[in-house]
Amino acid sequence: MARLGPQAAGLSWEERGAGPAGQTGTVPARPEAWGDVVIARKDVPASYHLAVVVDDAAQGITEVVRGRDLFAATAIHRLLQALLGLPAPAYRHHGLILDAVGQKLSKSTRATGLRELRAAGATPADIRRLIEPTGAPAHP
Repeated sequence: MARLGPQAAGLSWEERGAGPAGQTGTVPARPEAWGDVVIARKDVPASYHLAVVVDDAAQGITEVVRGRDLFAATAIHRLLQALLGLPAPAYRHHGLILDAVGQKLSKSTRATGLRELRAAGATPADIRRLIEPTGAPAHP
């Protein structure tokens, strides 16, 4: 089991959206707040955390866009990027699209996807209004 060393000191990321508490700009990464994170097991080749940082680097991803529910996981991703010598993309965390009872719409719940929303006539502006509350940072 590896423990955090000096690689964790001073890690941060560029937040182009807004975190759960409105964090924007340079956000300090504090992976130690997560405790011990499993990145691989003998029955599972790689965790989500390891898979996304390696996959993003392999594809040359420069900006990661994902839901605010994954905001805190970015600290682990920044640590893995530093340990593996991978480039750090910028991040944009957005609000989650919720259904009428407040549950997040996602593939894991077989919720309506973007394709279905677009087929029903939703415009990009309509979809942005679903994920960003009034007063949130504007999309470029």
